[in-house]
Amino acid sequence: MNIKTTLKQLGKSYAVVAGAVGVSPAVISQIANHGIWPKRRPDALHEALKQFFVDSGTGIPSDLSQTPEAVPALTQESEDDTMLLRKTALTQATKMAFGLPRDPFSEEISSAEDVFTSPDIKYVREAMFQTAAHGGFIAVVGESGAGKSTLREDLQDRIAREGRQIIMIEPYVLAMEENDIKGKTMKSVHIAEAILDAVAPGTNPKRSPEARFRQVHKALQESAKAGNKHVLVIEEAHGMPLPTLKHLKRFFELKQGFERLLGIILIGQTELANKLSESNPNVREVVQRCEVVTLQPLTDGKLEQYLKFKFERMGKKHTEVITDDGMLAIAERLQHRARTQRGTETTSLLYPLAVNNLVSAAMNQAAELGFEVVDADVIKGV
Repeated sequence: MNIKTTLKQLGKSYAVVAGAVGVSPAVISQIANHGIWPKRRPDALHEALKQFFVDSGTGIPSDLSQTPEAVPALTQESEDDTMLLRKTALTQATKMAFGLPRDPFSEEISSAEDVFTSPDIKYVREAMFQTAAHGGFIAVVGESGAGKSTLREDLQDRIAREGRQIIMIEPYVLAMEENDIKGKTMKSVHIAEAILDAVAPGTNPKRSPEARFRQVHKALQESAKAGNKHVLVIEEAHGMPLPTLKHLKRFFELKQGFERLLGIILIGQTELANKLSESNPNVREVVQRCEVVTLQPLTDGKLEQYLKFKFERMGKKHTEVITDDGMLAIAERLQHRARTQRGTETTSLLYPLAVNNLVSAAMNQAAELGFEVVDADVIKGV
């Protein structure tokens, strides 16, 4: 039997073993679950663990038959390791242990009050709304899990909640890629069809491109006369081909007198910012008209604000769940180090989705180990 099954047979927790051999329960969890040993005095810990099981009368578990040199050592994360965890939900035992009525990180947004806002998120949120209400051309850029889709949903909810006469036009992007080898490219004709479907539903698009775009312009003008505003919202815009990005300038320039008929919001990952770079001459006409706004990571104290917000929505103080050193460990864990020509560059991955998955996994482990709170040792042991 291995360490895990032997402890179950004995009815002893990782915390009991850790206390007996003088290390943290997180260290025992790493050894039992992953075969990962600490760098400091692994030989002494190996012998102490073997003696613990001998004294318990069970014999030495199979995963202690190897010497520590023969198994991986616990080292600093690889510079190229993003250290992100897969989706993790709180178990029933964890929710009971921490006194939570439901999981604060899974399907946690059901109204505008559930959306966390920091100063930079408020800026992006308002920039999107002003573009929808008054026209404009912006690109919202952020890493995966930064909350871009949440802000799009928040915009849609705000328009309905405030009773605004704003028509959101959202072309389907389910199979969109930047070339036809990987998937299907989005072309300007598809955008025109989406506008017609939203603004003048039931209208059959004209066959010729010139007639179809004239039809789109007229439909927008008639809708504007009825008091409507229009905003084109394209998610996963980093997958748009450059020719279609260039064509957006022509949609943006559709007017009735001085009034622009269409605001444009592009939402995408950091590759979108690269496509809209000032150094890219292929899209210079778009770059000169499009404002790029970036969702920043939860640095500079925003991580604590975020966790406080999430747990208070559940009627729980965040300090009752995670310690200060635990939050520092999260910030350290979610650092991406990459080697470049200029040396090693560090990028923060402290975005809501990554934080949600890491904290959920840590809370599950803390509950399993019998910890009352998540501390730095638990975070390092996940």
